[in-house]
Amino acid sequence: MSYLDVAPLITALRDTPEEFELSGGWLCHVRSWHSFRVGPEERVEIRAACNCVLLSVRPEQEREFAGCFREWQNAYWRPLEINREFASHFGRRPRALQWMIDATGALHRWLLQRGRGRREIGVPVSPAA
Repeated sequence: MSYLDVAPLITALRDTPEEFELSGGWLCHVRSWHSFRVGPEERVEIRAACNCVLLSVRPEQEREFAGCFREWQNAYWRPLEINREFASHFGRRPRALQWMIDATGALHRWLLQRGRGRREIGVPVSPAA
């Protein structure tokens, strides 16, 4: 039986991890549009719009790829996700939301300024003579 040699995939995953992303459990190679998923018992499933899908991956390469994938996920993808999430906490707000916050703040300041010089509530006022 003929097998698909995934050594170039393993090398690319190690050497250029930024060319891959994880989407819905599938490892996607952005440039080639090939997707890979490691299933039960470390079986590799391939999605592609070419003949690559016609051959099975060698069993020993499936284990090697599964290990490489887990390493990529832990060392590259997970930290990238955490950093993206962290950065999103400090990103710009949508304009409409920022406008409402600014308008509310301006109204608050106006109301505070308007109250200056008035008597405090609960302080007795002596009648004018």
